[in-house]
Amino acid sequence: MWFAPIPENLPATVPFVGPEAQERRRGAPYTARIGANENGFGPSPRAIEAMAREAAEIWKYGDSDNHELRHALATHHGCDPDCIMVGEGIDALLGLTVRLMVAPGDVVITSDGAYPTFNYHVAGFGGDLVKLPYRDDREDLAALLDQAAERQARLVYFANPDNPMGSWHEGSEIAARLDQIPQGCLLILDEAYAEFAPDSALPVIDPADRRVIRMRTFSKAYGMAGARIGYAIGAPDLIAGFDRIRNHFGVNRIAQAGALAALKDAAWLEHIRQRVDAARARIGRIAAGNGLSALPSATNFVAIDCGRDGAFARAVLADLDRAGVFVRMPGVAPLDRCIRVSCAPEAELDAFAAALPQALKAAGRA
Repeated sequence: MWFAPIPENLPATVPFVGPEAQERRRGAPYTARIGANENGFGPSPRAIEAMAREAAEIWKYGDSDNHELRHALATHHGCDPDCIMVGEGIDALLGLTVRLMVAPGDVVITSDGAYPTFNYHVAGFGGDLVKLPYRDDREDLAALLDQAAERQARLVYFANPDNPMGSWHEGSEIAARLDQIPQGCLLILDEAYAEFAPDSALPVIDPADRRVIRMRTFSKAYGMAGARIGYAIGAPDLIAGFDRIRNHFGVNRIAQAGALAALKDAAWLEHIRQRVDAARARIGRIAAGNGLSALPSATNFVAIDCGRDGAFARAVLADLDRAGVFVRMPGVAPLDRCIRVSCAPEAELDAFAAALPQALKAAGRA
């Protein structure tokens, strides 16, 4: 084969099989699309209007500097625009961060069961990925940083709030541990679900702190997953490094216009928070009504403990799929005792509520 050495020795993997691919496999659309942590309540009407207006200008490349959006984000976060990098969602920004920081053989620390797309990027650039177990259904930041010091790691990945469990750490705890980050190591703080979390979960960190890069997205609370747009907050010299390797015209102008309008619509964001709160409570009631327990969540999804092992949870998932309900589950034990259900409008949660009892029965629960 003619591939370069690193990809030549990698398996052909897809971190997440999309619902469209699964619909093609099953030969029918899903009744409830509640597995990808999308925001089914939709984006701000102002964002939709802005994107529709911008469609007529799609013959132009987008602003390669993302100037207007970067400055608006800087105002939103109270930092200098030089601390902001806009990219094609957090997934792309994670890949760029790995490319910028990791040489073949460099050690990278993450949690076993955490976001697999990050692992995919580390493997693609030849990093040595070290995974540590969750502790009490949360990523163990102290253990991650201890291992980073011991292994002289270049990167540590830590999500707060966490996917797939919905758990979170207090921001003060995270800030207190920054001094544990070893010299030459960068902490990636993935805050994709930050807008759903309690204020106390978000640490106060100087945007210019060279030890940390924070990732945010318009895919979740802002309801723009299909637009593929997110951003990083970090020290100016770190952010400037992205210009060496990024796709400068990768963020299209429709996405830029939508993100800028969404950022300005604080009332819609609060409306989404309220709807997600109500949906989390509804999912909890559905779980309890079936003798299951819902884990506390600071995200737009809920992990439901099925009360047994991963094999049982996978059987539940399979029967839900047959019933037209798309949900997902964590991939490693003991997290895989759970299924993960995205917050969604009532009709989709109705479909989940109707299908779950039969799924539990088909999985073999007495």
